[in-house]
Amino acid sequence: MAETKRVERPLSPFMIGPYYRPQMTSISSIMVRITGIATLGTVALLVCWLVAAAASPAAFDCVNWLLTSFVGDILLTLAAWAVWYHVLGRLRHLIWDLGYGVDIGFNEKMGKAMFIGATVLTLITVLVV
Repeated sequence: MAETKRVERPLSPFMIGPYYRPQMTSISSIMVRITGIATLGTVALLVCWLVAAAASPAAFDCVNWLLTSFVGDILLTLAAWAVWYHVLGRLRHLIWDLGYGVDIGFNEKMGKAMFIGATVLTLITVLVV
């Protein structure tokens, strides 16, 4: 009986580079996790703002200055993008759970739509608020 030759290949998709080409589905899945963590950080920052408001006027002025400064505007804009991206990612998973859109071509389009949709929704949020 002839011996089969084992193919030498990496065992993990985390070997990005010559062994693994990132795909839109994996990038969008990783981004959903990252935006979930970023949203947690945003909630912590807003809780600090509320605690500072309850603590003293000086503490509130300090935290409020940070949130209303240029840096705060950038942070809150990025936080809005993270929240919208995460919401769209959860919506994508709901669609998958219902049994729709599980083919690769549709998933790649949905991944691109999540990036574009989060950006458009963030711009709308910034312009309205």
